Amino acid sequence: MFLSFVGMPGSGKSTVGRHLARRLHLPFHDSDHVIEQRIGCSIREFFEREGEDRFRDMEAETIASLCAQGSVPDGPGGVLSTGGGAVLRAANRQQLRAHSRVIYLRTTPEELMRRLKRDTHRPLLQTSDPLQRLRDLHAQRDPLYRETAHFVIETGRPSVGSLVNMIVMQLELAAVIPVEAAPSPTAGPAS
Repeated sequence: MFLSFVGMPGSGKSTVGRHLARRLHLPFHDSDHVIEQRIGCSIREFFEREGEDRFRDMEAETIASLCAQGSVPDGPGGVLSTGGGAVLRAANRQQLRAHSRVIYLRTTPEELMRRLKRDTHRPLLQTSDPLQRLRDLHAQRDPLYRETAHFVIETGRPSVGSLVNMIVMQLELAAVIPVEAAPSPTAGPAS
């Protein structure tokens, strides 16, 4: 079973996921990177050449494949970061919910804009009004993220280490991971 991250583009799924995986000594997978390896080009190039529908097909195949790999009987088998639009397909939501404990990193469109204002690699944000695009995406996707998630973490502006600590605490309280997996109080902050 994976610990999977869902959320808007720029919410921190890959960064927080990578740090959580390191902290829990688990393998980390980023579905967007796996897709890029399979298609042999960037997602942006694939989007422009093949269109969003074909990309969503590849994304669904990749998530199904990763979820099958992460199916271990006891405890989490790894950490998975998904693309921001992964929840648009019902099959992806069902796969993630059934084969992982899903963590929704919830971030406001305004905070996302602050983080992404210089990002030119996200195809859905290459518009004349990226903040309005983020607001529209958030309005469409927030209910789907919530439907898929087992845990909702409000990101705001805490450090990555603080977010990881909050997630570990939630996972421990829900008995997804053993309490012993957390570092002792004398250990330094997660990096």
